[in-house]
Amino acid sequence: MFTGAFTALVTPFKDGEIDEEALRRLIEFHVENGIDGLVPCGTTGESATLSHEEHNRVIDIAIETARGRVPVIAGTGSNSTVETLTLTKHAKEAGADAALLISPYYNKPSQDGVYEHYRRVAEEVDLPLIVYNVPSRTGLNMLPETVARLSEIKNIAGIKEATGDLAQVSEVIERSREGFCVLSGDDFTTLPLLSLGGRGVISVISNLVPGETAEMCRLFLSGKIEEARRVHFRLQGLARAMFIETNPVPVKTALSMMGMIEEEFRLPLVGMKEGNRRKLKEALDSQGLI
Repeated sequence: MFTGAFTALVTPFKDGEIDEEALRRLIEFHVENGIDGLVPCGTTGESATLSHEEHNRVIDIAIETARGRVPVIAGTGSNSTVETLTLTKHAKEAGADAALLISPYYNKPSQDGVYEHYRRVAEEVDLPLIVYNVPSRTGLNMLPETVARLSEIKNIAGIKEATGDLAQVSEVIERSREGFCVLSGDDFTTLPLLSLGGRGVISVISNLVPGETAEMCRLFLSGKIEEARRVHFRLQGLARAMFIETNPVPVKTALSMMGMIEEEFRLPLVGMKEGNRRKLKEALDSQGLI
């Protein structure tokens, strides 16, 4: 279930509300283009500004629209363990295949606190869980020894690793139980992470190029290393463009330029600066996307 490219889905808005029609179109676009799975309500989905009702609705739509054709890993994390439990229980009831849980942010718990947070959710919700380490967002680095402890819990199936630190990724894989799935949280590091034994990526650029992102993973995992490397380098300019401003502003702007969603964000996110917008347009044009 956790091999290949999984899209960290944007949440399209229109006039301040979730654009459900556009969300369904995006999901069909991904399935038709060979994506390996979908991750609604993560950072790229602006989960921090969704109400609980909106959050649950986006997950419901993703599951209904995917119709079992690809797995749906529902983003259900929070810095509150109780809130995480509530969102994760809903995802299970709705039929999600797994849940992605960001490490608690702002609270700055100890490593033991992080472990207990995840252990509690794993005990109370019988669903495969992917833990998510992204220190640039949370202010907390989940250390390899903590990940190794978590990997021994039966339904903690893997980790989304977004430190960008390949030495840490290597140690996580070395220390964790056999079969524990490590996914890249950065499009820049997908290929090197695969070379260490990772299984794929939860990707931002696959919002735009799902087929190519999934193909890069398939090529590498089938032993076609040079072909995978060529795809990696072909997509690097696009990956850089997705982070010239805070994610998901560039990727949602790109999707708008491609005519797939409205260019709308939730405050405090705002539209791109004009100079960066020109750079983004150039990156999209170089890939033949506009």
